[in-house]
Amino acid sequence: MAGELVYVNAEEGIKRVMNNAKLYAKLLTKFKADTSLNEMLKLLGAGDYEKAQIAAHTIKGVAANLSLTELYNQTLELETQIKARSVNPDQITQVESAFTETIKTIDKVVEQNG
Repeated sequence: MAGELVYVNAEEGIKRVMNNAKLYAKLLTKFKADTSLNEMLKLLGAGDYEKAQIAAHTIKGVAANLSLTELYNQTLELETQIKARSVNPDQITQVESAFTETIKTIDKVVEQNG
């Protein structure tokens, strides 16, 4: 369970939805289908920093609301780099990795709470 907290703090997330574990599981499932990360990566690749920053901000906000801790932290750093127009490719890799691990953990959390 401790490892899961790094990616999905389910206890905190469930509290955020007034202790409704089924609703939290539904929101996590909906998050899995979100395409914001791919859109942000395309925008970065195209050099559209303004729209990429908006996409990063959106991902960061959703991650915060769902208590997706590591994804939030990594996206916060990427958003800062996008604002500065100085994106480290390693940070993009960190965000992608956090996203992948978050999705894996979401599956476990949904199974337990859905």
